[in-house]
Amino acid sequence: MIIGVGIDVAEIDRFAASMKRTPGMAERLFLRQELLLPSGEQRGYASLAARFAAKEALAKALGAPGGLLWTDAEVCVEDSGRPLLRVHGTVAARAAELGVRSWHVSLSHDAGIASAVVIAEG
Repeated sequence: MIIGVGIDVAEIDRFAASMKRTPGMAERLFLRQELLLPSGEQRGYASLAARFAAKEALAKALGAPGGLLWTDAEVCVEDSGRPLLRVHGTVAARAAELGVRSWHVSLSHDAGIASAVVIAEG
């Protein structure tokens, strides 16, 4: 059963400008491993913007309650390249309240826009 669906978009240039302008923003939004590619290189702004959109979409799928921490939602990548979500703390607690047992996530970026769709399934 689908419990919630969320979608979000982020303008990549605007997101990049915010990241450059605001010291510590990366650490407030992402876990250290989210900032890096599997190779260990720094992840680009388009990829980070898509991950930010996924966190926004995830919040929407949970009904957008206050008090969720950005770093309690982690966008990971399987060996196949497929994105997946891991939730902890505040996000895991809200998901448990709603009966969420699994997540589906899709990320994309093109023409200066990053987007994400998240489905919460119970």
